[in-house]
Amino acid sequence: MITIRPIPAFNDNYIWHLQQSDEHWVVDPGDATPVMAALAGKPLNGILLTHHHFDHTGGVAALTAAFNCPVYGPATIEGVTHPLRDGDHFNLLGAPCEVLAVPGHTLDHIALVLTDGETIHLFCGDTLFAGGCGRLFEGTPSQMYQSLSRLAALPGDTRVYCAHEYTLANLEFALAVDANNSRLRDRQQNAEAIRARGEPTLPSNIELERATNPFLRTDDPDIRLQAQAKGLPKNANPVEIFANLRQQKDVF
Repeated sequence: MITIRPIPAFNDNYIWHLQQSDEHWVVDPGDATPVMAALAGKPLNGILLTHHHFDHTGGVAALTAAFNCPVYGPATIEGVTHPLRDGDHFNLLGAPCEVLAVPGHTLDHIALVLTDGETIHLFCGDTLFAGGCGRLFEGTPSQMYQSLSRLAALPGDTRVYCAHEYTLANLEFALAVDANNSRLRDRQQNAEAIRARGEPTLPSNIELERATNPFLRTDDPDIRLQAQAKGLPKNANPVEIFANLRQQKDVF
């Protein structure tokens, strides 16, 4: 069984540390220093990257200099030794891993689906967040909607490892646009208690996101009504509703 732990970095990033016996990998190491501390003298066997933003890649040069390890990720990123594209499959820590292209936040963004026995782990960078989604820095609303729909179609018990602790802020916005969602209110209370203990709210899971994340719920009647109150027509399509939600969140 693969052990997965968060390594906190910067103000709200998580670098995910994967371990199987004496083998260690990290996902999106924006800073080498906390990774080195977490390894505590053990070797790093490899690095996985989801996209090119510096808070996800800034530690790569120092880590590869120290450990001479391979780097798997989009071909657009300097230092990648094993370029990954949509549909690629490779073995990671003795388990199959599939690559999904999920453009939107950036055009080169990928997600990694790791199947460890009966447990599916999704490393989604800044595409899908707990209760939210990433900003559209490079892609279009249509691209991001399709990417999120692709992730939402994964099995409900898929564990979701995003790269930031944005959960409380995301759930506050979610309640502003989906106020009648009792599951969402319960999730907010639970997340507040978790953060009060100083613990991460992650991983989430796909079933919980489908039930409470407004960006995955563009067909929900209450969210459609809220979008109409913000000026969208009754016959607005899901992409238009998604774009409206993302615009609201950008200024929330």
